[in-house]
Amino acid sequence: MAQVLEFKLPDLGEGLTEAEIVRWLVAVGDVVAIDQPVVEVETAKAMVEVPCPYGGVVTARYGEEGTELPVGAPLLTVAVGASEPAPEAESAPAADGGPGETSGNVLVGYGTGAPAARRRRVRPATAVVTAPVEAPVAVAEAVPDRAGPVPVISPLVRRLARQNGLDLRALDGSGRDGLILRCDVELAIERMEQAVQAPAAPAPAPTTAPAATGAVTERVPLRGVRGAVADKLSRSRREIPEATCWVDADATELMAARTAANAAGGPKISLIALLARICTAALARFPELNSTVDMDAREIVRLRDVHLGFAAQTERGLVVPVVRDAQDRSAESLSAEFARLTEAGRTGKLTPGDLTGGTFTLNNYGVFGVDGSTPIINHPEAAMLGIGRIVAKPWVHDGELAIRQVVQLSLTFDHRVCDGGAAGGFLRYVADCVEQPAVLLRTL
Repeated sequence: MAQVLEFKLPDLGEGLTEAEIVRWLVAVGDVVAIDQPVVEVETAKAMVEVPCPYGGVVTARYGEEGTELPVGAPLLTVAVGASEPAPEAESAPAADGGPGETSGNVLVGYGTGAPAARRRRVRPATAVVTAPVEAPVAVAEAVPDRAGPVPVISPLVRRLARQNGLDLRALDGSGRDGLILRCDVELAIERMEQAVQAPAAPAPAPTTAPAATGAVTERVPLRGVRGAVADKLSRSRREIPEATCWVDADATELMAARTAANAAGGPKISLIALLARICTAALARFPELNSTVDMDAREIVRLRDVHLGFAAQTERGLVVPVVRDAQDRSAESLSAEFARLTEAGRTGKLTPGDLTGGTFTLNNYGVFGVDGSTPIINHPEAAMLGIGRIVAKPWVHDGELAIRQVVQLSLTFDHRVCDGGAAGGFLRYVADCVEQPAVLLRTL
């Protein structure tokens, strides 16, 4: 006999509540191994291959490609072989695991409490498949509100629709079997623009002068990456009493040290890696800034490890990848990890694990050609170091006026975790290391 287990869309981290099915990696009737990826989904943050914690035969899939499912919705069911399953186990699928072939926790919020089982493939047998091979799609959550089958929609078409705030479920496709083509999306965009630009019917003259308002030209949905960013920043501003201090620093010596290190051969060291190395040393001296606040317990939770986030602008919006255990990494290791995460962000391949768990953030807004900023803290962290552009400016050096490479550094911090003395001390230490890199070597 067999036990049919239901695998639900897991919590993919970072407070994400839904994901879009991009591509099924298995079909009904396929044999899957424990922790084998079964579906590729796209969240507001990244593309993710979701592994199934059960091994057995796929008896049903829920949701077509292009469908958006909420966390906790069924993804598929798997018939797991068992010698003599309990009667109740046969009659009702298990939502979060059970006896048989299962793994431990694979992603945030799902898996079983059992230890990870040895991976092996299960041979398909007639007695194992207890659900119909052509299992129906869950209509309430997975099928768009239009009749007929839902054929596979090109990722390019879906991206074009998403960028313009179009709901594909509201469109009628001109392709075979109602397939939505790029021309269908472009036509819908054109009609939407025409509707926006069309002159409104004249309104009767008001008896009193109306308040000054601007003409609406576009409404941009707050969803996907932009929606996730909006929610997080709003929460940060609501909950964190933040303050900012800043200082100008002479970065000439730091730039010269980097040039000399890269000229010596070996892997190249990036500027942000050097600044990250300075940050981890500063956080060792001022650990209150590597913390979070637990208001329910009314405690400041100081953290041992520095998981360093860095703000990165991508085509999908602002993301903050995280370099794990930055305090234990050399400048070369930091450079390599920054490069890896930046490339993954550029290609949309960041995983939920790459985007969660940060304890302190670096924000290099100098790449946009600006000198300073007062960034919003990345909740639930306690501080963020901002780095402006490095530009040649007149500067008093060794008692004489000279042209030096100057950078503005700013620290935005949660005033609950420390006062201005600690924040100023942190920022001054960072500035000293930027101006005289030997300071870092002396204090390690």
